[in-house]
Amino acid sequence: MDLVEKVKSISGEDVLSCYQCGLCSGSCPVRFAMDLSPTQVIRLVQVGNIEKILESNTFWICSTCFACHARCPREINITRIMEALRQIRLRRDQDKISVNKIPKEELKILPPIALVSNFRKTTA
Repeated sequence: MDLVEKVKSISGEDVLSCYQCGLCSGSCPVRFAMDLSPTQVIRLVQVGNIEKILESNTFWICSTCFACHARCPREINITRIMEALRQIRLRRDQDKISVNKIPKEELKILPPIALVSNFRKTTA
């Protein structure tokens, strides 16, 4: 799955519909603290450059104030995209659990929701 599809599957947003007008960056109250503007992040998603995005602080700095969404002429919810990027970053660092390696005694006492939750977090 390429980056555009992955972001869309997590966020529900079509990043390819962005035509780079820059209103999101101009509207962002915390843009001054970001090393990449929201517009740049969207472009990097469009071209599939995940490494440059994940090296930046922008998706962590985003305050999810929805100013970008309110001003976007294409009605792209950029806050959802930033959250999707956070999820992609966090999922990279998560340990994978192999159910076959969990002792049977542990499986008997582990709440099933813990396993289900792990599967949801570690599958993308």
